[in-house]
Amino acid sequence: MLASRAWDPYPYILRNLFLSMLAGLKGAILLIAAKRQDAIAAVMAQHDFDTKVEAKAEIEQLMAINGRQLQGLAELQTLTRTGQPDASTREGT
Repeated sequence: MLASRAWDPYPYILRNLFLSMLAGLKGAILLIAAKRQDAIAAVMAQHDFDTKVEAKAEIEQLMAINGRQLQGLAELQTLTRTGQPDASTREGT
């Protein structure tokens, strides 16, 4: 007799409806949070890419400077060995 006076009898329809509604809301909230995380990850990835492009340009610039310094050192070594500039290392003549 206790089961017949229960608030939500055996099949628990109201409880199942409430839990299904709660699961649906949680799913929507999780999707919104995942979308937000994806947006944040995309912004961070773009920032990383921009930083790497800038670093590559700086490295290329430093390599060019280093190349010019090595060429200058080679010219100085030639001058100290021979006492005269080497025609192959001179630019513009």
